[in-house]
Amino acid sequence: MHRYRSHTCADLTKENVGETVRLSGWVHRVRDHGGILFIDLRDHYGITQVLADPDSPAFKDVEKVRSEWVIRIDGTVKARDAALVNPKLPTGEVEIFVRDLEVLGTADELPMPVFGDQDYPEETRLKYRFLDLRREKLHDNIMLRSHVVRSLRNRMWDTGFTEFQTPIITASSPEGARDFLVPSRLHPGKFYALPQAPQQFKQLIMVGGFDRYFQIAPCFRDEDPRADRSPTDFYQLDVEMSFVEQEDVFSAVQPVITGLFEEFGKGRRVDAEWPRIPYKEALAKYGSDKPDLRNPIEMQDVSEHFRGSGFAIFAKLLEQDGTEVRAIPAPTGGSRKFCDRMNKYAQQEGLPGMGYIFWRDMDGQMDAAGPLAKNIGPERTEAIRQQLGLGIGDAAFFLGGKPSAFEGVAGRARNVIGEELGLTDKDRFAFAWIVDFPMYERDDEGKLDFSHNPFSMPQGGMDALNGDPEEVLGYQYDLACNGYELISGAIRNHKPEIMYKAFELAGYPNEEVDKRFGGMVNAFKYGAPPHGGCAAGIDRIVMLLADEANIREVIMFPMNQRAEDLMLGGPSDPTNEQLRELGLRVIPRD
Repeated sequence: MHRYRSHTCADLTKENVGETVRLSGWVHRVRDHGGILFIDLRDHYGITQVLADPDSPAFKDVEKVRSEWVIRIDGTVKARDAALVNPKLPTGEVEIFVRDLEVLGTADELPMPVFGDQDYPEETRLKYRFLDLRREKLHDNIMLRSHVVRSLRNRMWDTGFTEFQTPIITASSPEGARDFLVPSRLHPGKFYALPQAPQQFKQLIMVGGFDRYFQIAPCFRDEDPRADRSPTDFYQLDVEMSFVEQEDVFSAVQPVITGLFEEFGKGRRVDAEWPRIPYKEALAKYGSDKPDLRNPIEMQDVSEHFRGSGFAIFAKLLEQDGTEVRAIPAPTGGSRKFCDRMNKYAQQEGLPGMGYIFWRDMDGQMDAAGPLAKNIGPERTEAIRQQLGLGIGDAAFFLGGKPSAFEGVAGRARNVIGEELGLTDKDRFAFAWIVDFPMYERDDEGKLDFSHNPFSMPQGGMDALNGDPEEVLGYQYDLACNGYELISGAIRNHKPEIMYKAFELAGYPNEEVDKRFGGMVNAFKYGAPPHGGCAAGIDRIVMLLADEANIREVIMFPMNQRAEDLMLGGPSDPTNEQLRELGLRVIPRD
């Protein structure tokens, strides 16, 4: 018999009754039922119940074991009494009568429980992540992640893509986030960078004559953490294709993602139709470039109803250039209590509030209530109701000013309204391609810079770059699903003269482009095919499939909110010897 086990803790059924078996695993819990000791023995695969009574030669050893000890047991498979069968376990029809026990590893008193789903502080869970991983839910999430990666890889191969690996130590390049720099020992004073993405390499693969590339790629970005973003590293399905247009990329990716969500979506509906929504339209209707389309609410511009109205706040706002009033319809939200709650929500988000109107039944007649209705009068109020398609029992909320100042809050309020009113369909994955992103944007100081991927081809090519930069659209696209950005990509700028011009508009002279991207620009001078691709965030995909709200619940060893590894102690102080080898000195911050 094998030194540690003849079966796993998920293998045994009624067919094994009478057999002598050997199992190894963790003591999930111990129970004493009138002098008979029961142990739920757990391994990676499942749980098997084992027992010992005073007649067992191992009884005294069983009495000593405690939760999370690692043990090996030998015993005989017995059928459970019909009344004691556990239908929740694959092994629930049998139990093992212990005849021999060996302790393979003892466990100190646990800093957190493994059994059950108690909510423990995240700092404790991350410090003792090896214990946290033993908990059923997290264990299942990590296994789901592994299966998702395998499925993605198989689907990409089956679709005609080939997997290649790109370097981890490379040169720094602006990808929209801070680099993790790596000092060079052989070249003192110079630094490598961990790749924010394999962007340049995958484009060079296309220049090298390969056609359909993919990679399950690690990416490194020194970013501020969010619930849906790791502050250090993440994995993405990286994709690039030659001789393609935007629709070709969509056609290649959609079956892969659809099949993945159908396979692991636990029966939830996966939308077959993925609309193409221009970036400006997404912001106008949903207040976000990653809209949750499970929520049917669409915001509308109602400026004309407030222009010159009795509501002075909005009327005066609309006298300024670039301002508007936007309405968020709220079907079934027509109560003062709900309206006041949403107004308070806007105040908590940093706005003065949200005006509202709600429609109610007053003696068999429709009545419009709320401060706005009184100020703008019945004709304007009725025109707003008709535009929004609302009726008795419904409400509408209003925000005014420059869209950039209130759009984000409006988008979040739309989500909250949809959730609280039960309008958001939770049993569904709703996808949309967000297209026609602007190539450039101005910062607070008026400086022009790239708003998205700097390597994208501008729509209209060189001609577009000779006009107003803020009107230039790129062949850039994101895939949104249930309020998250899952994929980002573009058709690439493969012509050096257009690339130089695009970077020049953003304040990068040719010399700077050659310095930062010399390898890629040089390659494009020797025959570059039109190409494009995208990257899908694996962590976020798994987070959605696992019904988790925090990305750390689907990463095996995540950092905490401050980008610290509490388990291994990173980041750590370098030794003086390490610093000397690298020619570095640490200067304390004031």
